[in-house]
Amino acid sequence: MNSRLEAREILRRIGTQPDEDIDLAEGALALGALARPDQPLERYRRHLAALARDVADRFDADTDCLEARITLLHEVIIERYGYTGDTDTYDDLQNANLLRVIDRRKGLPVALGILYLHAARSMGWNMTGLNFPGHFLVRLDVGGERAILDPFNAGQVRTAVDLRDLLKATAGTAAELEPGHYQPVGNRDILLRLQNNLKLRYLSSNDVTQALDTLETMRLMAPEEPTLWRETGLLEAHSGNLEQAITALEKFMRLGGTDHQLHQAAMLIQQFKNRLH
Repeated sequence: MNSRLEAREILRRIGTQPDEDIDLAEGALALGALARPDQPLERYRRHLAALARDVADRFDADTDCLEARITLLHEVIIERYGYTGDTDTYDDLQNANLLRVIDRRKGLPVALGILYLHAARSMGWNMTGLNFPGHFLVRLDVGGERAILDPFNAGQVRTAVDLRDLLKATAGTAAELEPGHYQPVGNRDILLRLQNNLKLRYLSSNDVTQALDTLETMRLMAPEEPTLWRETGLLEAHSGNLEQAITALEKFMRLGGTDHQLHQAAMLIQQFKNRLH
């Protein structure tokens, strides 16, 4: 099986799995393989296994605590393997492809966050991604203590003041911290967030074909997510593919949305059908 076929099979399987059963790093590798089908996944799986093994080898149960775990992750991910946020070419598509992130040792916050989550969870540690807008963060919980880490900035611990400044830098000066920004996000949503970076960059360069391809991979992982079907329908219509637009919007209506969105979708479906006949 070539890497692209293998990747699509992994993503289809993710689309049927409960969120807690999803292998986050494996899913991210599969997404990366779609863009680089010439690269065998096994080499990258070995790297992820080595990263997890290095954390395990350095772990000292006698000094285990929140601070020790943060230090250990920093020693392995940042110091040993040299991962860093790509501040110079932030919008480079390679930064959202875990294969290229591993090759280049730099990437976007969510891609680097997946490496942190993989390393921590390989130890059985309680780490989750957070629903922080514009800049992916992870939270590590140990006993009654917790810390929010910034994978893009060398795994730094972020205080409430840091988070407020970060939010204003990404969402505008009027933005304020809300409880929802601290909410954990599931594995499927993290993978969708990774792909959303690609989709937005394709749309900003008016590459609708690639944006639709990216949406298709997102739907493989989340076939029941209505917003993906709605966006697909609107983009297909923009491209003049009215039959595909109707199919996607009808699927969206079956899955459900807001009253306004459903009304808009019904109107568009009727318009497209009238144009086809």
